[in-house]
Amino acid sequence: MTSDEQPTAPVPESEAERLERKIHDQPTVAPGKWVKRAAFLIAAIAVGYIAYRMSAAFFPRWWAQRVADQVQGRMTAGVLWGLFYGFVFSFIPLLLLFQIRRRFFNWAWRIITAIVAIALAAPNWLTLSVVVLNSKAAHAGERILDVDGPGFRWASLAGVIVGSLLALALTGTSMRLASRKKQVNALKGERDQLKAQQHDAEEKSES
Repeated sequence: MTSDEQPTAPVPESEAERLERKIHDQPTVAPGKWVKRAAFLIAAIAVGYIAYRMSAAFFPRWWAQRVADQVQGRMTAGVLWGLFYGFVFSFIPLLLLFQIRRRFFNWAWRIITAIVAIALAAPNWLTLSVVVLNSKAAHAGERILDVDGPGFRWASLAGVIVGSLLALALTGTSMRLASRKKQVNALKGERDQLKAQQHDAEEKSES
């Protein structure tokens, strides 16, 4: 280097250039699993809400009309059909639902069993939608049942109560019997073990 040449000073980097360089240096991060799960959950809630609104606008009136076609304005028929639907479609679904306590069921089969049990109770859910919902279809369903399905709603409620209590009683009895069977088997095992020990002790004393 000659005496006439002077060292070049580095050009100072502006603030904007430093920020742009930091942005380019940042690694690209893919969306995590929780982001995908949150998006899936939001989509599922939206679809469920739309399905609920469509169902509330159609099924209560449709179900009330089906019941009216069966009852045809007769109190006796309304009571009998109400007891039938209330009892059968609460008793059977609850018995099925209680099976999820079985140890040989994995979580996938437990979820499937619960979904099937809920689906089997559809007649009672439809009757409940007529009574509980505040939509135009529900109010129309109430008017239809008042005229052409007398006694159906209260008889259906009575059937649900009786079917639920009977399912609970049968399940509780089954669980108690299974517990007693285990206790009996355990006592038999202890008895056989004591007999074997006594037999070994007698053989040793004779020898």
